[in-house]
Amino acid sequence: MLRLPPFEYLAPRTIDEAVDIMGQYGPEAMLVAGGTDVYPGMKRRLFEPKKLVGLHHIEELQKFEANGAVTLGAGLTLTQVSGHPEIISRYPALATAAGLVSTPQLRNMGTIGGNLCVDTRCTYYNQTEPWREALGYCKKKDGQTCWVAPGSSRCWAVASSDTAPIMIALGASVRLVGPQGERTIPVQALYNNDGIEYLTKAAGEILVDINIPAAAGVKMTYHKLRRRGSFDFPIVGVAAAVKQAEDGTCTEANIVLGAVASYPIKATDAEEMLVGQKLSEALIEEAAKVAFKPAKPLDNTDMGHPYRKQMVRVYVKRALREVAGLN
Repeated sequence: MLRLPPFEYLAPRTIDEAVDIMGQYGPEAMLVAGGTDVYPGMKRRLFEPKKLVGLHHIEELQKFEANGAVTLGAGLTLTQVSGHPEIISRYPALATAAGLVSTPQLRNMGTIGGNLCVDTRCTYYNQTEPWREALGYCKKKDGQTCWVAPGSSRCWAVASSDTAPIMIALGASVRLVGPQGERTIPVQALYNNDGIEYLTKAAGEILVDINIPAAAGVKMTYHKLRRRGSFDFPIVGVAAAVKQAEDGTCTEANIVLGAVASYPIKATDAEEMLVGQKLSEALIEEAAKVAFKPAKPLDNTDMGHPYRKQMVRVYVKRALREVAGLN
């Protein structure tokens, strides 16, 4: 049986108190909300904090505000997000993405903020400590070599969030509060293309809420590939959000690829192909061929990377056909 290492659990009641604690203990402290990724990681000794700063009791993280836009507290559970009538009505693809994370039990605990910040994953990293020791560890934790690409100077662990691609496609932003004050950045700017330093969130910063702009007239979807129909992390994720004029001409297009690199990728060239055009079968076919080019899946997760690369094209095509009403 894998056991948690010793730690002290601290339960601040406000954001300011949590920020102060993080500042006081520095690298010894780690934030935890639902804990669905943190606690298993601690059991495998992927994370070894001396202090866990629990966010569960901070009321501000539980808010839900709906005006023209919607603001989600980062502490709302994935179950709350996927089942909220306003989300289902205004942002059905977000409800879908949140509802596809893991299992019902874990969605009842896991939070929307936690899923946006979830650790990158790799076959050589997400293992028990004895397994990793036998291998000689990896660059992401305790070692010097990235076993996915041994000659590389960086870690290639893969982005594993289901909700990040659709948040980026919808133009959402996050509010971060830390020792240096408060800042708001696009969700896209929250990520680095690096398996270790995968977040731009500064040390001690807390993701407080997510603002999603109004999406009237936007057709959206999220498609996820995984081996099993539940529990598994994505091995390909495709979010699409498209706006069309009355005559069917595409006026705005967003296509975001998840689980095929260390950060979510916007398929910019494919987006540009769609704008100003009507979404025909032929155009969608060409856009899907272009969209899969920036995907860089490697041998670091379930199923072979050549297959995952090809499935990007398939899933982009499916997503675009859906938003175009061609299914």
